[in-house]
Amino acid sequence: MSIVWDRTAEFLSDNIAAVLPIALLTFFVPASIQGNFAAAMTGAGEGLKIVLYVLQLVFALVSLWGSLAITAMALDIATERSAANIATRRLVPALIVSIVMVVVASALVLPVPGILAFNGYDMAAMARNEDVNMSTGVAGFIVLYLLALVFVIVWLIARLIVATPVVVRESRVLSALGESWRLTRGSALRIVGVIILFAIVSWVAALAAKTVFGSIFALVAGNGDGVTLSSVMTSIVVAAVQSAFMVIPPVFTAKLYLALTAARFRQTEADA
Repeated sequence: MSIVWDRTAEFLSDNIAAVLPIALLTFFVPASIQGNFAAAMTGAGEGLKIVLYVLQLVFALVSLWGSLAITAMALDIATERSAANIATRRLVPALIVSIVMVVVASALVLPVPGILAFNGYDMAAMARNEDVNMSTGVAGFIVLYLLALVFVIVWLIARLIVATPVVVRESRVLSALGESWRLTRGSALRIVGVIILFAIVSWVAALAAKTVFGSIFALVAGNGDGVTLSSVMTSIVVAAVQSAFMVIPPVFTAKLYLALTAARFRQTEADA
């Protein structure tokens, strides 16, 4: 993993001029705008909420496109110009793979509302955030299940982490999931450690930026309900921090894919 990290850092340092415009357009701009959606939805009508939800989907597609373009460059199969073409061609296959992964993760969560409904709890009331008295047994079981589910999802992410590079380089669709599963065999625990460490560091950095700069901007520009000057300025700073971290995963997964495929090739030659 240390070699993969070194190659990731080397690529970013050598190609920062090519990566920066993509990151600004596909990560920073959507994140800085989307950071105000929660405040904008406060007291908003249904029409505005629908528009904001649609924009969230559009921004997700834009960010996915940016990740594909950076992945193509990190795989050394594209320049800055050709990376855009590759990202456009592979957007739909990558979206299909992402949807399948989300559906699987969502299916794993379904037992929780099923257990609550089976025990007679009002799901509609819970959806409205109303107080519902839950028995200790049911609450304890759900907590244990969710803790186990977190581990399972992180494990699945580790096994499927190079699916996107497979989609980009090998022009696969759903078979990219199986290829990723084969490539990561024997490396999952190390990848899980990297995922957990990266998630903690990125979350702490974003939280610190929001807390520190949010407090400063609130003192300088004032604070209030809905979208305010301080909330806009805070979302811009937080988006900048998030964008810096969002550049890393596509590069890391691309370099990890190259390392795993090289290792499998060496193993095949050794076995021959």
